[in-house]
Amino acid sequence: MFVRNTTGRSLCPNSLTDLGITSESNPGVSSSVLIYKKGKAIFSEKESAEYVYQVIRGAARSYKLLSDGRRQIGAFHLAGDIFGLENSGTHRFTTQAVVETTLRLIRRQTLEMVAETDPAVSRNLLRMTTSNLEHAENHMLLLGRKSSSERVAAFLLEMDKRLTATNSMALPMYRRDIADYLGLALETVCRVLSRLHGAGVLDFTAGSHREIVLLDRERLANLDPPD
Repeated sequence: MFVRNTTGRSLCPNSLTDLGITSESNPGVSSSVLIYKKGKAIFSEKESAEYVYQVIRGAARSYKLLSDGRRQIGAFHLAGDIFGLENSGTHRFTTQAVVETTLRLIRRQTLEMVAETDPAVSRNLLRMTTSNLEHAENHMLLLGRKSSSERVAAFLLEMDKRLTATNSMALPMYRRDIADYLGLALETVCRVLSRLHGAGVLDFTAGSHREIVLLDRERLANLDPPD
């Protein structure tokens, strides 16, 4: 489970401070900070869910390996996001660091204990759960009903909301990650990005295809070029 970091756009809690479970607000709560190198597993599917995580710096991806060996990414966790809060005692996805990533860890049992005695924390956890359910539903719709162009456009608009501090967004993930998140072939993602670039909808900065400037968000939101 995760919460998208949509600072300034959403009332959903996206930090441990928002939940009221930091050491400052609850002296009995302790947390630790760990650094995970690029590609390092943070936890694995079916592993005991002992901790809740918040991204301080970097990015992580949660995914499942399908029976035929393909990877389906279910979520990207960016700076400020909380993830790892499961409905059962084990994790449903494997989660890895996309780049070198710094995480804050708090024991799940601690969070549950605080929620039992603090109605505000309990309400915030419910809002987090609702937000994650909404994201899962939107992602399922994206995979099931959208064209490849619509999927890439939707991904760029989502990242624009979550990442953009200036006029450009530096994507921490690679195109292979984007393809596995959108359920597309790598070549398809590259082709759609090139088409959008040629149409003047986006541009790449400093020769890097991972740093993108959206030139026309309205066209991106409504554009569906032929696949």
